Amino acid sequence: MTIDENLLVLLLALLLDRIVGDPDWLWSRLPHPVVIFGKAISHFDRQFNRETLTKAERRLNGTVSITVLLAFSAVAGLVLHWFFGLFGFVGILLEVVCVAVFLAQKSLADHVSAVAEGLRGEGIVGGRRAVSRIVGRDPETLDEPGVCRAAIESLAENFSDGVVAPALWYAVLGLPGLFIYKMLNTADSMIGHKSDKYVDFGWASARLDDLANWPAARLAILLIAAGAWLRRGANASREALRVAIRDGGLHRSPNSGRPEAAMAGALDVQLAGPRVYSGIVVSEPMINGAGRGTATVKDVEDGVAVFNASCMILAITVFLAFAVLL
Repeated sequence: MTIDENLLVLLLALLLDRIVGDPDWLWSRLPHPVVIFGKAISHFDRQFNRETLTKAERRLNGTVSITVLLAFSAVAGLVLHWFFGLFGFVGILLEVVCVAVFLAQKSLADHVSAVAEGLRGEGIVGGRRAVSRIVGRDPETLDEPGVCRAAIESLAENFSDGVVAPALWYAVLGLPGLFIYKMLNTADSMIGHKSDKYVDFGWASARLDDLANWPAARLAILLIAAGAWLRRGANASREALRVAIRDGGLHRSPNSGRPEAAMAGALDVQLAGPRVYSGIVVSEPMINGAGRGTATVKDVEDGVAVFNASCMILAITVFLAFAVLL
């Protein structure tokens, strides 16, 4: 499939995902592909990350494991694309559905909106319960502004690695590129953190994930700035760009801070700062320290509006690129 065909499939997949999202009735009956990826990663983890191994052996095993997993992902993408090709137009529609499964526009907007709805309907208890579904930090340590900041940060970060990155890698490399990216991103979330167990075994996965997300995180800045311009005006768009350039590198991740800083500038709120994960305080600099120190439910709702507009800009960009190549 050529890149213009990839762009057409991607455009339709973005539209389908925006409308349908991840229906519970489907994934309650079938295993989501990411769950299958996770089981494969867990198998390699159990087999090749034993406590009896040295740090050097764990790092080598982790590097070989992620290489094998990515190779299998590429082959699976090639085989599935070949299979879809047997069915002509119907096969194209099947590939559209397949790509849409790996995008997270509607599901992310729904989950973050649920945080705002929980806060408005049930107060801090409802907000904590809703935010616990989308962030890894301890919800019981969060007050209402903390819940709002956590929701906004998750929205911005996942816009990059849950929407922009899979769209980008599919556009460039088709299903093999999409499958490789999602396997890598899943591995990073499972074994890429710096705990004693995974600092060596997950080293290669974390470094490769940083590399794979580098272009998407920078593209996400532009998309968030464009979405802010549509929903909040030119000044919000300029602030999104300015804060992203100035503060995007303050985050511990080389990529996550970029869209978070852009969203912080667009909404004029402070993000990041000290957080608690599994009882451990993680100290980080504040992003957009000159912004408002207290995030509100309205900021969460405004963030979702900017996110939705940014997704629309992404779809328009794909359409224009397809039109130019056509």
